[in-house]
Amino acid sequence: MKKLSCIIVDDEPVARKILHEFVEQVPFMDLQGKFENAVKAESFLKNNTVDMIFLDIEMPKVSGLQFLQKMHIESMVILTTAFPQYALEGYELDIIDYLLKPFALSRFLKAVQKAKDYHEMKTRTSGALQSSYIFIKSDKRIEKIELHDMLYAESVGNYVSVYTEGKKIIAYLTMKSLESQLPADEFIKIHQSYLVNCSKIEAIEGNEVKIGGKSLPISRNYRDLMMKIVHQRLLKR
Repeated sequence: MKKLSCIIVDDEPVARKILHEFVEQVPFMDLQGKFENAVKAESFLKNNTVDMIFLDIEMPKVSGLQFLQKMHIESMVILTTAFPQYALEGYELDIIDYLLKPFALSRFLKAVQKAKDYHEMKTRTSGALQSSYIFIKSDKRIEKIELHDMLYAESVGNYVSVYTEGKKIIAYLTMKSLESQLPADEFIKIHQSYLVNCSKIEAIEGNEVKIGGKSLPISRNYRDLMMKIVHQRLLKR
């Protein structure tokens, strides 16, 4: 099995050392680098890709959360921090897990196994024929959603609200897990909190997408990717 590549981003030498030792105890992990700040990590990621990032939040100059907001991160992210108040904001940025310092090896192993399971699920999904519908658990019901009916999804904390032609479904899941089950060329993120069905876009005006009678914001980090897909179907003279 291909190992999951990862990097560590933490300004504390002791924290980097502990994470390094923990990673070395996981057979399916491959450490590609350790960085004491987000600026150095960003420089590395401009020319390299990794499957996973262990990211501290409280760092000088650029915090971990600012780093996530600034860059379009495709890697799975596990936050490592001593400050529990950042958990909600972290999940809104689509992280895989949140490790509260000091954490034991057992808790670390649980987080990386979660990441491994997600990666394998995403790989299987991308390699298989996409279905025309998905199922999601909402409260005590399991709801079937036809993809052609889906307008957009909105991430709010630990929940995702899925808007269809006729209803709104609130599910306890992350935007990452939902995105992994959808065709990448049909459903795109326009913002950390919004994923839209391209076929349902009514108009694009300035930094907003009109869809389902709503105006949704387009963030700077996702605008280029969205417009690249739009231009593939843009009629020209």
